[in-house]
Amino acid sequence: MGWPSTSCREGEAMAGRTLQRETPSTVRTDKALWAWLTQAASGALLVLLAGLHMLAQHFTAEGLLRYEDVVAWLSRPPVFALETAFLAAVLTHALAGVRAILLDLGLGPTAERRLTLALAALGSVAFVYAVALTWSIAH
Repeated sequence: MGWPSTSCREGEAMAGRTLQRETPSTVRTDKALWAWLTQAASGALLVLLAGLHMLAQHFTAEGLLRYEDVVAWLSRPPVFALETAFLAAVLTHALAGVRAILLDLGLGPTAERRLTLALAALGSVAFVYAVALTWSIAH
Protein backbone atom coordinates (compact mmCIF):
# COMPACT_ATOMS: atom_id res chain seq x y z
CA MET A 1 0.00 0.00 0.00
CA GLY A 2 1.52 3.32 -1.04
CA TRP A 3 1.16 6.88 0.07
CA PRO A 4 -2.17 8.63 -0.40
CA SER A 5 -2.61 10.70 -3.54
CA THR A 6 -1.08 14.15 -3.71
CA SER A 7 -4.43 15.83 -3.29
CA CYS A 8 -5.08 13.90 -0.09
CA ARG A 9 -1.68 14.88 1.33
CA GLU A 10 -2.26 18.49 0.38
CA GLY A 11 -5.66 18.33 2.04
CA GLU A 12 -4.12 16.94 5.22
CA ALA A 13 -1.49 19.67 5.23
CA MET A 14 -4.11 22.36 4.62
CA ALA A 15 -6.09 21.08 7.56
CA GLY A 16 -3.03 21.67 9.76
CA ARG A 17 -2.20 18.00 10.12
CA THR A 18 0.83 16.27 8.79
CA LEU A 19 1.04 12.76 7.59
CA GLN A 20 3.60 10.77 9.51
CA ARG A 21 3.82 7.16 8.70
CA GLU A 22 6.54 4.80 9.77
CA THR A 23 7.85 3.18 6.64
CA PRO A 24 10.58 0.57 6.34
CA SER A 25 12.95 3.25 5.06
CA THR A 26 12.39 5.49 8.11
CA VAL A 27 12.86 2.55 10.45
CA ARG A 28 16.13 1.68 8.70
CA THR A 29 17.22 5.31 8.86
CA ASP A 30 16.59 5.39 12.62
CA LYS A 31 18.56 2.17 13.08
CA ALA A 32 21.38 3.53 10.95
CA LEU A 33 21.42 6.73 12.98
CA TRP A 34 21.67 4.84 16.27
CA ALA A 35 24.35 2.55 14.85
CA TRP A 36 26.34 5.55 13.66
CA LEU A 37 25.95 7.34 17.01
CA THR A 38 27.08 4.19 18.84
CA GLN A 39 30.13 3.91 16.59
CA ALA A 40 30.97 7.61 16.98
CA ALA A 41 30.50 7.62 20.77
CA SER A 42 32.56 4.46 21.23
CA GLY A 43 35.26 5.94 18.99
CA ALA A 44 35.43 9.13 21.05
CA LEU A 45 35.49 7.08 24.23
CA LEU A 46 38.30 4.96 22.75
CA VAL A 47 40.46 8.03 22.23
CA LEU A 48 39.99 9.06 25.86
CA LEU A 49 40.39 5.56 27.32
CA ALA A 50 43.37 4.70 25.11
CA GLY A 51 45.09 7.84 26.36
CA LEU A 52 44.35 6.93 29.97
CA HIS A 53 45.50 3.35 29.32
CA MET A 54 48.77 4.60 27.84
CA LEU A 55 49.33 6.88 30.82
CA ALA A 56 48.46 4.21 33.37
CA GLN A 57 50.21 1.24 31.77
CA HIS A 58 53.14 2.67 29.88
CA PHE A 59 54.20 6.07 31.20
CA THR A 60 53.82 5.78 34.98
CA ALA A 61 55.91 2.63 35.34
CA GLU A 62 59.66 2.83 35.53
CA GLY A 63 61.54 0.31 33.43
CA LEU A 64 60.09 -2.95 32.22
CA LEU A 65 57.14 -4.45 34.09
CA ARG A 66 57.17 -8.01 35.31
CA TYR A 67 54.07 -10.19 35.40
CA GLU A 68 53.72 -9.64 39.16
CA ASP A 69 53.79 -5.86 38.63
CA VAL A 70 50.98 -6.05 36.09
CA VAL A 71 48.89 -8.27 38.38
CA ALA A 72 49.42 -5.88 41.30
CA TRP A 73 48.50 -2.94 39.07
CA LEU A 74 45.31 -4.62 37.77
CA SER A 75 44.21 -5.52 41.30
CA ARG A 76 43.61 -1.82 42.00
CA PRO A 77 39.87 -1.07 41.56
CA PRO A 78 40.30 2.16 39.51
CA VAL A 79 42.72 0.46 37.12
CA PHE A 80 40.48 -2.58 36.78
CA ALA A 81 37.51 -0.28 36.04
CA LEU A 82 39.55 1.65 33.45
CA GLU A 83 40.64 -1.53 31.69
CA THR A 84 37.10 -2.93 31.77
CA ALA A 85 35.71 0.27 30.24
CA PHE A 86 38.48 0.17 27.62
CA LEU A 87 37.52 -3.41 26.75
CA ALA A 88 33.84 -2.47 26.44
CA ALA A 89 34.65 0.47 24.16
CA VAL A 90 36.95 -1.63 21.95
CA LEU A 91 34.37 -4.41 21.60
CA THR A 92 31.51 -2.01 20.91
CA HIS A 93 33.46 -0.04 18.32
CA ALA A 94 34.89 -3.12 16.59
CA LEU A 95 31.62 -5.04 16.40
CA ALA A 96 29.70 -1.96 15.24
CA GLY A 97 32.28 -1.61 12.47
CA VAL A 98 31.96 -5.27 11.47
CA ARG A 99 28.16 -4.87 11.44
CA ALA A 100 28.41 -1.78 9.21
CA ILE A 101 30.70 -3.57 6.76
CA LEU A 102 28.45 -6.64 6.57
CA LEU A 103 25.33 -4.48 6.13
CA ASP A 104 26.97 -2.92 3.08
CA LEU A 105 26.44 -6.30 1.43
CA GLY A 106 22.74 -5.41 1.20
CA LEU A 107 21.24 -7.78 3.75
CA GLY A 108 17.49 -7.87 4.18
CA PRO A 109 15.71 -6.88 7.41
CA THR A 110 15.62 -10.43 8.80
CA ALA A 111 19.31 -11.05 8.09
CA GLU A 112 20.14 -7.62 9.55
CA ARG A 113 18.28 -8.46 12.75
CA ARG A 114 20.01 -11.85 13.02
CA LEU A 115 23.41 -10.30 12.37
CA THR A 116 22.83 -7.65 15.03
CA LEU A 117 21.76 -10.26 17.58
CA ALA A 118 24.69 -12.54 16.73
CA LEU A 119 27.22 -9.73 17.08
CA ALA A 120 25.63 -8.56 20.35
CA ALA A 121 25.81 -12.12 21.70
CA LEU A 122 29.43 -12.49 20.56
CA GLY A 123 30.36 -9.18 22.17
CA SER A 124 28.59 -10.06 25.41
CA VAL A 125 30.28 -13.45 25.67
CA ALA A 126 33.70 -11.97 24.85
CA PHE A 127 33.22 -9.20 27.43
CA VAL A 128 32.11 -11.53 30.23
CA TYR A 129 34.93 -13.98 29.46
CA ALA A 130 37.61 -11.27 29.36
CA VAL A 131 36.41 -9.59 32.56
CA ALA A 132 36.20 -12.93 34.39
CA LEU A 133 39.68 -13.92 33.19
CA THR A 134 41.19 -10.57 34.17
CA TRP A 135 39.44 -10.70 37.55
CA SER A 136 40.73 -14.22 38.23
CA ILE A 137 44.29 -13.18 37.39
CA ALA A 138 44.18 -9.93 39.37
CA HIS A 139 42.56 -11.35 42.51
